[in-house]
Amino acid sequence: MAGEKKARIAVLVSGGGTNLQALIDAQKSGIIKSGEIVLVVSNKTGAYALERAEKAGIKAVTLTRKACGGKEGFEKALCELLEAEKIDLIVLAGFLAILSADFTSRYPERIINVHPSLIPSFCGEGFYGLTVHERALEYGVKVTGATVHFVNEIPDGGKIILQKAVYIEDGDTPEVLQRRVMEQAEWIILPQAVEKVSADIVNKA
Repeated sequence: MAGEKKARIAVLVSGGGTNLQALIDAQKSGIIKSGEIVLVVSNKTGAYALERAEKAGIKAVTLTRKACGGKEGFEKALCELLEAEKIDLIVLAGFLAILSADFTSRYPERIINVHPSLIPSFCGEGFYGLTVHERALEYGVKVTGATVHFVNEIPDGGKIILQKAVYIEDGDTPEVLQRRVMEQAEWIILPQAVEKVSADIVNKA
């Protein structure tokens, strides 16, 4: 039955998995209904995100560059895993490895990432984690936010899917701002974008 088909989603993580948790919660609440998270892959051993996946009954796998003999081996193993699980959509949720052009070209408009600023501000190579928020505060912008975009060979260079603005408040530290951007933007637009892209994939199938 065409109406019941769901896009099979893999989430790639490196750390605590707060964005993964937002996706798991959105799936439970029905925000994500056209896709299903079937796989979580961490490139860091012992990442808490793996526990979140297991608690939600999602297959959790650790793949490290070291164990795979470097970047090329890591991407080869990742591709094999994604193919074995018949993955339709890859979501980067706090995934701190840069994927090669060879990898991203295999999945055109099938890899999405959330970035903690309003692209094209404070993005590109080296802009991740607290650095993004430190630069926003140093620069003195009054509005920041988050962007969900497709991933291509240029870091933070793919087509924008959704953006949401967040106001900077007096006295913000990078840590306080990071939390507000997560709560008011990332955790809202990432599930919305996953649903939007999943629906497109299912409708084209």
